[in-house]
Amino acid sequence: MQPSAALALAVHYLDRELAPSAKVRAFQRALQISETLGESELAARAAAGTLTEVDGLGPSTARVIAEAFAGVDDGYLAELEQRSRVPIGAGGPVIERLRGDCHCHTTWSDGGASLRAMATTAAALGHEWVAITDHSARLTVAHGLNEDRLRRQMNEIAQLNVEMAPFRILTGMEVDILADGSLDLSDELLAELDVVVASVHSKLRMPSEEMTPRMVAAIANPHTDILGHCTNRKLVGGGRPQSSFDADIVFAACAQFDKAVEINCRPERQDPPEELLRLAVEWGCKVTVDTDAHATGQLEWQAYGADKAVRCDVPVDDIANTWPVETFLEWTANHSFCSRN
Repeated sequence: MQPSAALALAVHYLDRELAPSAKVRAFQRALQISETLGESELAARAAAGTLTEVDGLGPSTARVIAEAFAGVDDGYLAELEQRSRVPIGAGGPVIERLRGDCHCHTTWSDGGASLRAMATTAAALGHEWVAITDHSARLTVAHGLNEDRLRRQMNEIAQLNVEMAPFRILTGMEVDILADGSLDLSDELLAELDVVVASVHSKLRMPSEEMTPRMVAAIANPHTDILGHCTNRKLVGGGRPQSSFDADIVFAACAQFDKAVEINCRPERQDPPEELLRLAVEWGCKVTVDTDAHATGQLEWQAYGADKAVRCDVPVDDIANTWPVETFLEWTANHSFCSRN
């Protein structure tokens, strides 16, 4: 294996296990250095044991490079692959039915991998389609896309769709739900997107009597297709409590307007909690099993959500990303269509 390929795999596995960002960046920098130095110089340094003398190459990254040249197949990279594997549990039957992922980020906003890399990885995992849903402009901390940047991304997606057919990349956005329940993008551009994930990212401690109508207004918006990570909780890094809202009212709105409740598969979110997901099922809500991936390795996280779907008795036919892309797009388009009739 070439050292650059080994380092790229290491980044994939580190992202898959949600390793500290500093560790991921170290391997990303090592990958850039390896490509700059070239294979011949790397080979010479590996043979001489001087890889760590290169600024930006530490013991771990140097070990991956050296083992790649030596053909070692049970070294650091193998350990990392084994350690980071996402277990397939009871959700296996759901995983087999999943055709796409409705919530992914790229380097256009706060993701760590290019649009091409995310699409290529999704295809390699057996998906038939993937939705690219970078953040909207209001989320400046995530380098959210304004309308000009979103249109340029849509052009890139169109070009890649020609190249990667029959695999399909869907245009989309994770749009902020603003404090008054409106969405952080013009109606004109929202109408052009294949899929819209609406999520709360601000004023998370808003009282329930304010958060509930805020969320319902976003759900009722004809351009919304999916309610993203509905409680906004975080379970690691000090944690973050759930937002307060009347779940019966919110899920009743999702059922009434035929919008999906997202099972967010990120290990630190696991959103919604199981009791709320069961409630959404009782209301007859459609569901999506989404990775919210910000890197290629995280696209494998759907297994976590699939397990939860099985535990909470989510009907597989109600999981929208088990549908063929034409059926999925008919469903999302119908939301906007209904607003015109």
